[in-house]
Amino acid sequence: MTVRPPRLVLTAFALSLGLLAAPVQAASPVPAVEDAPLIPLEDNPKVVVDEVWQIVNQDFVGKNFDRERWTSQRAELLRQRYDSRADAYRTINKLLKPLGDPYTRFLNPSDFAQLTSQTSGEISGVGLRLVLDKRSSELVVADALRNTPAAKAGVRPGDRLLRVNGKPAALMTLEQASQEIQGEVGTEVSLQFSRPQGEVFTVTLKRVQIELDTVAYSVKTEGNLRVGYIRLDEFSSHAAEQMKAAIEALNKEQITGYVLDLRGNPGGLLFASVDIARMWLDQGEIVSTVDRRGGDRHFKANQSKITSLPLVVLVDKYSASASEILAGALKEHGRATLVGTQTYGKGTVQSVHSLSDGSGLAVTIARYYPPSGADINQKGISPDIYEELSMDQALRLRQDPSLMGTSADPQYNKAVSVLQRFQPPAFGQVKTLPNPIGARP
Repeated sequence: MTVRPPRLVLTAFALSLGLLAAPVQAASPVPAVEDAPLIPLEDNPKVVVDEVWQIVNQDFVGKNFDRERWTSQRAELLRQRYDSRADAYRTINKLLKPLGDPYTRFLNPSDFAQLTSQTSGEISGVGLRLVLDKRSSELVVADALRNTPAAKAGVRPGDRLLRVNGKPAALMTLEQASQEIQGEVGTEVSLQFSRPQGEVFTVTLKRVQIELDTVAYSVKTEGNLRVGYIRLDEFSSHAAEQMKAAIEALNKEQITGYVLDLRGNPGGLLFASVDIARMWLDQGEIVSTVDRRGGDRHFKANQSKITSLPLVVLVDKYSASASEILAGALKEHGRATLVGTQTYGKGTVQSVHSLSDGSGLAVTIARYYPPSGADINQKGISPDIYEELSMDQALRLRQDPSLMGTSADPQYNKAVSVLQRFQPPAFGQVKTLPNPIGARP
């Protein structure tokens, strides 16, 4: 299996680097707060404003949260007139800004739907990944996912999108075309393409629910090593099962060590990071969380490790949140060597709530700590081996992600040099290492 380019993320919220969310949950009615005025909520925009107020009041964790001021605001919020959703949304954003927390954020229905798809690891559509050709300003098929309607209809990488349901694609942005193609499962979309040879063809495809690949893996021969290279793009609800399948497949290939690439991974679901850590660790604490009331939860390995082979983890300044949970646990237990640069430094946990009008709210509900108990928020995790890319090297990899995990990737080369400190097993055998890479003496 070859390494695919990272999936384009269109949600502005996801680009905030480090969403670490509990599974998306519906906002159940929150009991009225004592001493808050019980003012009837007649119109829907006002309901959404109060839902946001109550969720923050009940769950938000912030060092400088002024509860008295927050409580006093509710009466004024409920007295205001909201003529439209836009009015309510402006009020909500103004309400949240003084909290001073970039991760407690309101999402309009469109952004919330995209976030839900991202964290669920599923999307309704036909299986196309589009990119913008900057030279021609055309929308081009970068990939037609396996076993999807687009692939079965013969759509290929390089095909240029001309029309969507009869509308000219040339008048659409990448985001607009993607939204036009997505839709309710079972409905159809008509797409017209052209090929470099000049062929023009139209296909009508039925939308289905598609599981998105967040894990890509391959076997790489590096001298006397057989390296199992795994790239994890984000911690969606399917990330753990996809990671397990990747490790089990690579274990059958007589590899001598692993490189796990978390560069550019902004995070995702807390429980996905814990489940993946358990695949590499046999015992020990993975992460602990502390909520506003001082309650703490400890997540530990459960003797379900599926490989003991040497492991190097690649990280950079965009490795955030769930990536830092996984990297921190593997480093502190001596299970892996971290190569790259300082990670992002996001040590908080968000819960994502759906609101009554289809919008959503992500609210910080806890802080998390690696096994050592260190506070990594706004600090990050230091790699064991610091290896920074030059501006030219970083630009080259960004422009052509297929070069990641190859000899053209200096950080990957450094990871291979770490693995070379260990002798490969004899042909046909798997060597058990008494002291994994990065273990403390």
